[in-house]
Amino acid sequence: MDGWTFEGQPRALGEATMTLVAGGSFCVSARNGDILQGGAQGVFFADTRLLSRWELRIDDAPVEELQVLVAEPYHATFIGRATRRPGQAESTLLVIRDRFTGGGMCEDIVLRNLSDEPAGCVASLNIASEVCDLFEVKTNHICRVTDVEATSEERALRLFSVSRGRGVRVVVGGEDTPVLAVPPGLLVFRVVVPARGDVRLCLQANPIIDGVESEPWFSAACLPQQAEAARWLCEWEVDTGAITTSNTTLATILDRSRTDLGSLRLFDPDYPDEPPSIAAGAPWFMTLFGRDSLLTSWLALPLDQNLAVGTLRRLARLQGVKADPLTEEEPGKIMHELRYGVSTAPSDPGARAYYGSVDATPLFVVLLGELRRWGMHHDVVEKLLPHADAALDWIERYGMRDGFLWYRRKTDQGLVNQGWKDSFDGINFADGAIARPPIALAEVQGYVYAAYLARHYFAREEGDAEAERRYAVKAAELREAFNERFWLPDRGYYAMGLDRDGRPIDGLGSNMGHCLWSGIVDRDKAGQVAERLMSPAMFTGFGVRTLAADMGAYNPMSYHNGSVWPHDNALTAAGLMRYGFIEEAQTIVLGLLDAARAFNGRLPELFCGFDRDEFPVPVPYPTSCSPQAWASATPIQLVRVLLRLDPWVPRGKLWIAPVLPDGFGSLRISRLPLAGTRITVEVDDGFGDPVVTGLPEGMCMIAGPRPAMTASVYAGQWIG
Repeated sequence: MDGWTFEGQPRALGEATMTLVAGGSFCVSARNGDILQGGAQGVFFADTRLLSRWELRIDDAPVEELQVLVAEPYHATFIGRATRRPGQAESTLLVIRDRFTGGGMCEDIVLRNLSDEPAGCVASLNIASEVCDLFEVKTNHICRVTDVEATSEERALRLFSVSRGRGVRVVVGGEDTPVLAVPPGLLVFRVVVPARGDVRLCLQANPIIDGVESEPWFSAACLPQQAEAARWLCEWEVDTGAITTSNTTLATILDRSRTDLGSLRLFDPDYPDEPPSIAAGAPWFMTLFGRDSLLTSWLALPLDQNLAVGTLRRLARLQGVKADPLTEEEPGKIMHELRYGVSTAPSDPGARAYYGSVDATPLFVVLLGELRRWGMHHDVVEKLLPHADAALDWIERYGMRDGFLWYRRKTDQGLVNQGWKDSFDGINFADGAIARPPIALAEVQGYVYAAYLARHYFAREEGDAEAERRYAVKAAELREAFNERFWLPDRGYYAMGLDRDGRPIDGLGSNMGHCLWSGIVDRDKAGQVAERLMSPAMFTGFGVRTLAADMGAYNPMSYHNGSVWPHDNALTAAGLMRYGFIEEAQTIVLGLLDAARAFNGRLPELFCGFDRDEFPVPVPYPTSCSPQAWASATPIQLVRVLLRLDPWVPRGKLWIAPVLPDGFGSLRISRLPLAGTRITVEVDDGFGDPVVTGLPEGMCMIAGPRPAMTASVYAGQWIG
């Protein structure tokens, strides 16, 4: 349970690290390729650190770093040189480490002699494995595995924990590999590198899980481009929509986002024919999450809808069926986090789910409704609709009180806060006092409202008048109650939530940006909300803070109390645009793109919330995940926000009304998936009408924004 309920912050990896990812596995190393013992570096698979040390020495000296070349998210080439020998003016031995990460690791080490004389040397590789659970590493807990045995073989080294049934076997392959010695924890190669020639050392780190050894996804047995992980990424690049633009900065950001999303996808081996789901982010969240995976799939819809299908199907299979206080499972509830580590569930060697989130369940229904609007095949959606009904039933039976959806943990081992701001101090009053559960979060009521609307439209399509009216009533009543109880008229903004005594939690935070996104905000209040969100206390110049600078708990270096989260801003920008605040939405988009440029094209999970006037570049948050799924999907959503692109395939309409900022550049989205076909959208630098080609039969384009559909006080009627 330690992994599920950790509420502090992960260990910082430092700037001098390199992270490679493939599916649910990853490798964190120093920039010279070494994995240094004693920190958070390592090779991780199945939530287990397979290798905690992998240090290369040439003649017992470390390799000097020259450059790192990252070809794919799972592949890097580390270029270095051996330490200069006594009497040498310069080192003449080049060291190239070609590494592929995925289900273990495969590495080729090339020693190249750039002199006219043969060079003799001893190459040694120090190897260690503590067989730690991911969360023991993440939280800097002491790894208590004491039975890791090192077994030397003729051409291999095996490190294995009997108590955990896990370990790694490092195998030296290739006929040209020189004779080696294998002392415990060490591979030693005595080589002579020919003049102007090279020597290659081929190594594989094979994972051992539940006593069974398997080859890594990349291995000496096949060419890298033939490996499944490489094929998956290649197919993703070919099959997904592509956004091209004359804005070179934006082009770089979008290209990075697309590649990162492809690398974070998760393929379920038990369902090989299904679309993939997506992990939350590297390095600590390389697994399926309810909230994160659902929102990422929503943000990435203009690029790919199969990601949403795969995520929904996998979450549906894991949907709660029983009441279990320890895991917080309840019938119909959508899980929060899936883990495979041994310390997560010592009695269960397989995957184990924890259900402690309040928002994943309504977001499941919201994403399914949005998927139908994009024209996903009727049969696909129909098969998931019973799971949506089970989710809505959970909301009514287990979560609702006084007309709102609340949360509180079931045992002292669960998460205290169960919305997206889930740190223990993430929900607080204006004076800095921490709110005590049960808590009804503002944004969660918006998610429930949007879920009711989605189910209303499903019922309308099915001709189910009774269900159509029922969910219209629920949406209307929730909207009216929310705007009465959560609105703070003397402050001009919405409370973050209601605490256990029903008091409004009056901290000013970004939560209400999500309320704009869901549409639960009354129009007569939206102007004040927009003004507050864009005030100097909230907007840094790069994005909207999670908590306003004049609040008692504000700290721009905190996780949830003053930092800037890209996905939070993407939803806020979408909400502002929904209510017609074009300039405000554009300002957020441009600020985030400037931040992405400062981070070399990749938006991190979050960054510090200092004012841009004080620091002209965004200040990194030290333990931020990168790549991180919903941050990677944010630039795609920002493009959709500027295009004001809204499909509603069941009604045969596609609304588009671009509002590109001056000088932004032209945009072209090709192979945009819609209703089982592919369309192209072109916008010429803010001038002229958009051009849409390839619309399916029966669809028409409307050059204007889609009217916001909201529940009126009179249930069953809808107003724009």
